[in-house]
Formats: sequence, structure tokens, C-alpha cells
Amino acid sequence: MISWILLLVLLSPCVRAGVFVVNVSQVYYQAEEKDNVTLEWTFTTKPNSAPRVLYVVCSLRSEHKVLYHLHEGVEVSDTQDEQFSGRVRCERGVLREGRIRLRMSTLRTNDSGMYLCRVWTDYGRGSEGCRLNVTAVDESEPQRPTETPPPRSRRNIGLYIALGFVVTGAAAVTSDLLVLCSVLRSNFSPGFIKSAKKDEDINVNQ
Repeated sequence: MISWILLLVLLSPCVRAGVFVVNVSQVYYQAEEKDNVTLEWTFTTKPNSAPRVLYVVCSLRSEHKVLYHLHEGVEVSDTQDEQFSGRVRCERGVLREGRIRLRMSTLRTNDSGMYLCRVWTDYGRGSEGCRLNVTAVDESEPQRPTETPPPRSRRNIGLYIALGFVVTGAAAVTSDLLVLCSVLRSNFSPGFIKSAKKDEDINVNQ
């Protein structure tokens, strides 16, 4: 670990020809939680030749967490922070073209922040950063539409009408019974019985 850091320090002033520049393809990335995003940087290359020495370290700057580490063309997983374990893939085929493409999958809100990519080659070094903002997904339950009750069938309507007739008839019978009871009660009152008995005695004496 210490040896390669020392090597990078020794390579830092080695800009033999031209200017070595690291650029970011996009300054700001916006994504939602659980989505995927591809962060991309470019660096200066020599015409018709790939870098003989190439070191790449990309990290979440605010948290000092290593996102991706390439050491002399070999990916180093030991230095990668566990937050990004299994979620970062580099397109190795475009490195010869001076492009670094890191695909991050299943984004989390704590992935938000400034990402800095440092590149060292045998002919120069440089760094550049970009910002990623990951927003949480609104998982609130959607409002259910109001359900309209189904229309009543003709059979149900007929049943309701029949029940209405039954109730009406029962009410009429009940009313008649009450009237009859009232009449019977008045006819068989003590005064009515006494008067009837008196009339019966008169008829017998005659």
C-alpha cells in the first residue's frame, strides 16, 4: 500500500509533453433511490498508445470513502468502502481511450455527495470532481379511487316493492284490530252490561 503511494508521488511531476488534464463529463447528476447512474471522467492520452502506468482512485470526497481503485491496470477491491461493495462496475474497455466510466447500481440516499477521481499516468496526473444527488422515493400508499356502488337489479327492486305492500297490509290489519278491540271494549263495559240486564228484566215481567 505504501509503495504504490510513494510511486504516485514520484510520478506526479512527470509531465513530459503537453498538458495532462482530467475532465468530468457531467458536473451534476440527479437520481432517485434504487436507480442506476454512470459517472464518467476523461483524461489526456498519448496518440496511438495506451498509458504504460495507470492509477485511478475515485472516492466520495466528503466521507473519504473509496469508490473505485485501479492499480497498474488491476482493480483493487480491498480498499473499496463497504458502502459501494458489489454496486460499482468499471467499463475497462474504454480506459485505453482515456475514459473512466463507473456504473453505480441500486443507489442509496447516502451515496449523495462530491465524487473526486484522481488519475496518475507515466506522463502526468490530474483530478476532477462531480456531484451526485440521490433523493428518496416517495413510497406513500396512493389514494384509492372512490368505488361507485353497483346499480340495483330489477329483482331487488321488485323485492323491495313486495315488502312494501306486506308492511302496508300488516299496518292496515293492525289498525282494524285496534278498532275492533276498542268497539268490543266499549260494548262490554259495566254500564252497557247493566243496561242490557235491565232491559232483559223488563221483557220478562211483561
